[in-house]
Amino acid sequence: MYLTLAWRNIWRNKRRSIITMGSITFAVFLACVMRSMQLGSYERMIKNAAEFYTGYIQLHKKGYWEDKTVDNSFPTSGARVAFIDSIPGVEQVVPRVESFALAAYGKKTKGCLVLGVDPEKEDFLTNVRDKLVKGNYFTGNQKGTIIAEGLAEYLKVGLEDTLILIGQGFHGASAAGLYPVLGIVHFPVPDQNNQTLYLSLGDAQWFYGLGNRLTALALVVDKAKNVDRIVRDISTREDTTAMEVMGWRKLMPDLVQGIEIDSISGQIMLWILYAVIGFGMFGTFLMMTAERMYEFGVMISVGMKRLKMQLIVFLEIGMMATLGVISGIGISLPILIYYFHHPIYFTGKSAEAIENFGVEPAYFFSLQPSLFYNQAWVIFFMALILAFYPIYVVHKLSPVEAMRNA
Repeated sequence: MYLTLAWRNIWRNKRRSIITMGSITFAVFLACVMRSMQLGSYERMIKNAAEFYTGYIQLHKKGYWEDKTVDNSFPTSGARVAFIDSIPGVEQVVPRVESFALAAYGKKTKGCLVLGVDPEKEDFLTNVRDKLVKGNYFTGNQKGTIIAEGLAEYLKVGLEDTLILIGQGFHGASAAGLYPVLGIVHFPVPDQNNQTLYLSLGDAQWFYGLGNRLTALALVVDKAKNVDRIVRDISTREDTTAMEVMGWRKLMPDLVQGIEIDSISGQIMLWILYAVIGFGMFGTFLMMTAERMYEFGVMISVGMKRLKMQLIVFLEIGMMATLGVISGIGISLPILIYYFHHPIYFTGKSAEAIENFGVEPAYFFSLQPSLFYNQAWVIFFMALILAFYPIYVVHKLSPVEAMRNA
């Protein structure tokens, strides 16, 4: 009966109820969109860093991460790779030789990051083949290099031109080689696009004089949330005094710290939004209470218990809050689904300005379930807390004064 009375009371004044539910709907919609954009940007940054470069997990010799030289490499082992590959959640084990070299063509030279990769396994991790803008990917035992677009433009090198690489190999050995350009790839992250160069794993091991040694094993995992568990599983088998297993949080501490700082600022802005929206909702509750003073006075005068009236008012606000939250999620969900699959990319000078900060020039959106229920619960409980004002008014109400003033 109380639910029926509360539901009918809501629609006795449709304009007032629609304004109240509209404010809650707008609050949920705006909070979901803001948080989705923020979390989507974080997810994209992590994805770019992990899937374009480090992987979500890396196994390497202890000390390599602080001193990334080929001297800190380790001999590859089929048994080790097989064990890691058998761990649930690991989809691919990607061997790598990573170091630096001086790339030269004509009169141009530039230091670059050299990645020696297994072509098929690397493509599974970083999708290098899909990033080709010119030429072809590695085929068979073909000798050559694939170079990032920004580096190619700087060196003024094109397809089939021969690139000179000079560096330092294992234990101080000289490293030099000539490699024809097989393809050119484009990375959305400017730093990568301006300095990355790929060799096949065999070519890189020969160039640096490593034999069968690797600098790292990068892991492709099914879900980022499984990283900590997989790191623990590998650590139980590996000699942690000689080898080191690192998840993406340790691999990218600067990125993690930047995300945490930015997340704090985003949460502050979100709470400011909640405060503004809260005052808006409180205004509608004030209006609702003032308009119904005569009604409350009459109902108490004819014998209705204050507690029952307070319960009905509380149910009314609870129903309006529920409808507002559901409407806010219902409106935001299809919009966020669309922009999740179709990010907003910047073009022209705006894109160039953003790229100068080393950031991909686009807005990305997230669809994490917590995104919706967290905002919904906050707004819902805010509405219920504000509902104590009309409940308090009913508690202190004098029927005669309420009817006279109304």
